[in-house]
Amino acid sequence: MDKLALSGFVLAVVAVAGGFMLEGGTLSTLLHFPAFVIVFGGTLGAVMLQTPFAQFRLGLSMLPWVFKHNGLNVQATTERIVEWGSAARMNGFLSLESVALQESDAFLHRGLNLLVDGVEAQSIQATLDAELSLEQERLLRGARIYDAMGGYSPTIGIIGAVLGLIQALSNISDPDMLGLGIATAFVATIYGVGFANLIFIPVGNKLKNQIQQQGLYRELVIEGLVSIAQGQNPRLIEHKLAAYWQG
Repeated sequence: MDKLALSGFVLAVVAVAGGFMLEGGTLSTLLHFPAFVIVFGGTLGAVMLQTPFAQFRLGLSMLPWVFKHNGLNVQATTERIVEWGSAARMNGFLSLESVALQESDAFLHRGLNLLVDGVEAQSIQATLDAELSLEQERLLRGARIYDAMGGYSPTIGIIGAVLGLIQALSNISDPDMLGLGIATAFVATIYGVGFANLIFIPVGNKLKNQIQQQGLYRELVIEGLVSIAQGQNPRLIEHKLAAYWQG
């Protein structure tokens, strides 16, 4: 669990709600189900309209990443790559065949198989770079649905406020009901801006950060495997890869 992300979300909600209460407001004023339906449903519908199904499903499946550590142990992977480099220099690339078979990381597994098959270093780099680039673009398309939600949400909130005002003005002959209706109408605006800036945009940025970290990890793997393919000294490989986790 990423405690910083969870703490940030709780702090943001408590700060906004707490500040409203310090001004004399009550939380019940902010709880308005019709406004929620308009803003959340409208935002979701707009994003569904513009997004291919596979991309939309991918974006939703990535949501748990916001509150989970990526689990990438860069230092441990560096140590493993150095060990593989030593084994390859002493016993040849075929000595890594059993390691490749047992490797659970799909990217590492494919890279090790290329080494075992005797593929040239330049071809290994080109193959893995292309795979990395395509995978990152695929994941970024999923993360962008939250950017889209952050863009639509405030506007849908304004639509909700206008709809609420239309309803409120139907009670123009009753000042008490009119005032209550106007106050309720602006809850939709709060939802629109709040969802965008407290949830959708931060979630999109967090996912893009996770993708960037994953990409950096994959670059380390590529650099290490290509160095092994070139027959470089394991100590030199370790020195090169240390920059990825010491920076």
